[in-house]
Amino acid sequence: MDKFIYKKSAGITALSASMTDFTYKKHAHQEYAVGVTLRGIQQYNLDGSLQLSYPNGVMLFNPEQTHDGMAHDKTGLDYVMLYIEPQMLLEVAEKKDIVTFSTPIVYDGELEQRILNLSHAIFNEKDEDLCSELFLSFTDSLFQTNFPTGYKKDNNFIRKAKDLLLANVDHVPKLDEISKELSMSKYKFIRLFKGHTGISPYQYFLNCKVERAKQLIEKDRDIYSAVAECGFVDLAHLNKHFKSVYGTTAFEYMSHLYR
Repeated sequence: MDKFIYKKSAGITALSASMTDFTYKKHAHQEYAVGVTLRGIQQYNLDGSLQLSYPNGVMLFNPEQTHDGMAHDKTGLDYVMLYIEPQMLLEVAEKKDIVTFSTPIVYDGELEQRILNLSHAIFNEKDEDLCSELFLSFTDSLFQTNFPTGYKKDNNFIRKAKDLLLANVDHVPKLDEISKELSMSKYKFIRLFKGHTGISPYQYFLNCKVERAKQLIEKDRDIYSAVAECGFVDLAHLNKHFKSVYGTTAFEYMSHLYR
């Protein structure tokens, strides 16, 4: 049975998931995502490279790193994941510049346990100060292992393309207009963008709309406002795309956070 439960505390979103048949579509998160495979094997493509996370594997995702996800076989899998805003992680780690993980999966017992301690505290609605202390402990362990290396920033073309795609989230971007702005053909633009990010311009645009809706739901607790502000046709439209990225509908996500 597929099951996805989200909780949030101290600015950190935790996910507890069980998957058998569900498959994540290609997507990316604006946050760092760090998780542990508890049972089964998690299979995913990360920047076009196949990854397998076995039990006790610590999975490390950089912001805006494209991936999908599924159970490797019919026995399914269980895992937990933490989603952390880049600014928050870097502030706690006392780093000035964005850093990136060079290794997608590691097997480190101490780091694994600190992830589990923090996720357990969030799901059991422990005091927020305790969650903050556990987050600090987790971050210390994360950076002591020297996973991060220098971050490769988007080149000017990709950054400008992303800005143009997100100029108005209410309307689907016109690729002809964007490619003209970038002085190239529409097809060359699509090919270059997908080659750099791993997803098409439209997929990126839709992904960002879903991310924006998630942020609004967390901030305002008003799902219909998120539907309107992000230009979705209706709640069913948002729920469909939200589920492909988060495994649960936007309505269920809000219910988990605020019940």
